[in-house]
Amino acid sequence: MPAQSPARPISGPAAPTSLPSPAAPTSPSASAGPGGGTTASGSPIRTGRPTVARTRAELAALLSEPAASPVGNGPARGVRAVVMTMGALHRGHAELIRAARRRADQVVVTIFVNPLQFGPGEDLDRYPRAFEADLDLCAREGVDAVYAPAQVHDPAPLVTLSAGPLGDVLEGASRPGHFDGMLTLVGTMLHLVRPDVAFFGRKDAQQLVCIRRMVADLAFPVEIVGVPTVRDTDGLALSSRNAYLGPEQRRSALALSRALSAGTGQAGAGAAAVLSAARSVLAAEPGVGVDYLTLADPSDLGPVEVGPALLLVAARVGNTRLIDNVELVLTGAGPAPVDDEARSKDHNEARNDAGKGKEV
Repeated sequence: MPAQSPARPISGPAAPTSLPSPAAPTSPSASAGPGGGTTASGSPIRTGRPTVARTRAELAALLSEPAASPVGNGPARGVRAVVMTMGALHRGHAELIRAARRRADQVVVTIFVNPLQFGPGEDLDRYPRAFEADLDLCAREGVDAVYAPAQVHDPAPLVTLSAGPLGDVLEGASRPGHFDGMLTLVGTMLHLVRPDVAFFGRKDAQQLVCIRRMVADLAFPVEIVGVPTVRDTDGLALSSRNAYLGPEQRRSALALSRALSAGTGQAGAGAAAVLSAARSVLAAEPGVGVDYLTLADPSDLGPVEVGPALLLVAARVGNTRLIDNVELVLTGAGPAPVDDEARSKDHNEARNDAGKGKEV
């Protein structure tokens, strides 16, 4: 990886919190948009549309230019942050950019729908794409550069990254290979952009766990920051795939956040009570087909009965697959119900059997 400024420590999981009550979206004045504000080192934030790089060569040339005037004894190019996206940007992405803007002198947003993380029959071809609207959002938030290549790996890579056991459970059990493809793309982007700090949303909790472990295990010189989930006023976690939902399906989808809230309210009664409360909410909504509902350790996705935990849910509403999660602290007694543990074990065994004899 090309040389860059000294790396900061890798950030660990944030302190667990309960699911917040739905709140109004962050106002535009809270962002570091055009017409005001300074970078982390005190230079004015750029105005107007960001510069767009379409190729690796264009990106390298763009990033070779100083991001800001040197301040104090800091690096000449200032602090660089990256926010990786697949486009179809919304307020959740804007919050990632704002967090990056508060930390960095130069903010790079990547926009690329990564084919490596889509499996057969998934929504690669119909995934929402709105590049001009994405550039408008980036301009409003003071993004310096956008990397939007037609291809990142051409031809397809022969050498890829593996998420290992972290990629075999939960989302990985339902979407085999998803996290391997995601990490291969994220690792490549980290090499190309060479950021000091990278921002990812906590809504994709398993993704964040995998990225943090990759960065630690493979010594990527970058700090990983998780940004809290942004929700609509009705509680639905923002996602580009929400665009697939019709009005009735959207109402059904609200059961996911209600279930997480119900589960969080039972954190003092133990893991079994948390899962029972959340399951009752989901069972009452016929429009929701649950894939998994489980508690997991925030650091390695392993079983957890006491202490910091993630309550995670994945479900289909119509043809749309949605995920959500909340951080909580389990303080009561009682193990998780046997059926949740058995289901997780069955998923793991099926995934492991499928992978036997395959070189990694």
